[in-house]
Amino acid sequence: QVQLVESGGGLVQTGDSLRLSCAASGRTFSTYAMGWYRQAPGKQRELVAAISKGGSTNYSDSVKGRFTISRDNAKNTVYLQMNSLKLEDTAVYYCAADPFFGRTGILDGRAHYWGQGTQVTVSS
Repeated sequence: QVQLVESGGGLVQTGDSLRLSCAASGRTFSTYAMGWYRQAPGKQRELVAAISKGGSTNYSDSVKGRFTISRDNAKNTVYLQMNSLKLEDTAVYYCAADPFFGRTGILDGRAHYWGQGTQVTVSS
């Protein structure tokens, strides 16, 4: 059982930076692949970034070079550093966890565990 709680969302201006945090419960955090998804109103959920238990990362093309995913296993926390925010980054951001990284795990969008989401709104 893994419980995920996101935080750090808010209202920012284009070009600003924001860091999202996802705190995970359980002593097995280090064995899970972690990811960030987002969903804008009227849009489908999409993968933003993912990180394996070993530190391998994957980013959507729309955020490469601007966002960075990282994890601190000692704190059972995964982060999403978002820089140079754009209007199209506005969405609810969800943290996800799965035992597997790749097409059958986090990257497939069928994670075992999901957080409730945190709202990120970018305005001009």
